[in-house]
Amino acid sequence: MTDKSITQERIFAALTAHPGVTRIDTHAASVFLEGERALKIKRAVRFPFLDYSTLEKRKAACEEEIRINRPFAPQIYRGVVAIAEGPDGSVEVGGRGKPIEYAVNMSRFDESRTLDHLAKAGPLEAGLASAIGDAIATSHAVAAPADDDGWVSSIPALIEGNIVGLRNGNHLAAEEIVELGKASHDAFQRLRALLEERCRQGFVRRCHGDLHLANIVLIDQQPVLFDAVEFDPRLATVDVLYDLAFTLMDLLRYDQSLAANVVLNQYLATTPLENLDALGALPLLMSIRAAIRAQVALARLNRYHTNPAGILDDATRYFSLARALIHPPVPRLVAVGGLSGTGKSVLARALAPAVAPSPGAVVLRSDIVRKQMFGVKDTDRLPSSTYQPDVTECVYEALAQRARRVLKQGHSAIVDAVFARESERDAFAVLAWECKVPLSGLFLVVDLATRQARIGGRRGDASDATREVAALQEHYNIGHVGWATIDASGTPEQTFQRCRTAIAEGR
Repeated sequence: MTDKSITQERIFAALTAHPGVTRIDTHAASVFLEGERALKIKRAVRFPFLDYSTLEKRKAACEEEIRINRPFAPQIYRGVVAIAEGPDGSVEVGGRGKPIEYAVNMSRFDESRTLDHLAKAGPLEAGLASAIGDAIATSHAVAAPADDDGWVSSIPALIEGNIVGLRNGNHLAAEEIVELGKASHDAFQRLRALLEERCRQGFVRRCHGDLHLANIVLIDQQPVLFDAVEFDPRLATVDVLYDLAFTLMDLLRYDQSLAANVVLNQYLATTPLENLDALGALPLLMSIRAAIRAQVALARLNRYHTNPAGILDDATRYFSLARALIHPPVPRLVAVGGLSGTGKSVLARALAPAVAPSPGAVVLRSDIVRKQMFGVKDTDRLPSSTYQPDVTECVYEALAQRARRVLKQGHSAIVDAVFARESERDAFAVLAWECKVPLSGLFLVVDLATRQARIGGRRGDASDATREVAALQEHYNIGHVGWATIDASGTPEQTFQRCRTAIAEGR
């Protein structure tokens, strides 16, 4: 043990001597919890990826942690506090003597409200998942773009580092590790030009860098991102989709497929459309993130002796997920049609997580595309002039263009629109044929009284349909549907199951 670590242990012992103080150790820091405050002290260690070996470096690291994290979580990160030695040799936090250590001073939060704990407790609500997507999108919107493609060039070494770490863990099948490495390198070669182009477009930015569920906490019912990477900007200067991929992957790891799909769709709805053109990179990016978590778990297994079975199970689950993600299945186009009030949007959202590849289909809703075309919020009402046939034709063209972009990336899309005209339905059949993907056309039917009752019960919805509009739609000449006609007069769950069956049977 060095003199530096001896000094630190004396400080740590003094801090934990106070009643009510809890100490938590990680490989690079020790955190002291007391009341409403948390003190985080960098350990006097040096690793290949960080160096906290001197007091000056630890002070700089504390200051950098505040600088990086305060924009994400101003309610958590207070500042840097000096720890001084008193005249009698006592340890004083915030003392006026000569500093012997520095700490990140944070407001303590309820640790049971981090998303990993919430995800273990049960399904995350769609509203929370939507807020997570918004929080990540907001953080990316204000992040500084990188001026080179160093991140793209680093990916092969990142993949290889994962493979070495997994192999050195001595608990996973060697041939499966080799196969994951080969598949990952092959995927990168296919995607390299795309990722380099995204760097030129400004999508490689100084991001959070470590957005697994344990680093997102619910405070005042809102998700707050914290503990961003501060010790090496290279680890956090990445494609925004790689940053997002960590959260998506971790949600999948906790069997939160619905939440993962909502996060993805909300993120795509509030960020540039160019992200649709990079969905093909998500399988690789999520797989890399899963492999990293598997490697970290194996390292913990070799370092700690408590709960080895649980840690090994964690590593195995992440590794299995990494292997599954790198081989995405063939995508499909799902078109959900029906008059207003038939439950199209509810069905589309329910189907999306179940339409592979992970984390489920991108939902393209005509109501929202129309609102975007006129530059208004989803819940703002549009005048009747925006529902003229020529405008509606433009809406369907925009839906088709976006669906094509998604499908070309090997990802599935669900298009949610009335599809009252035979020509509209035929256009999407042609689109599926051109993209060489299967089409599942679902047309929902419900009686007028039920449709009007549903419309009357809507609150805060993107649809502008009224009871009167529903009545007028009864006179539409739907023509030959040619899709699976689904009785949607029952519960949403009944409609969902009927549609799942229709898709599985290829109707």
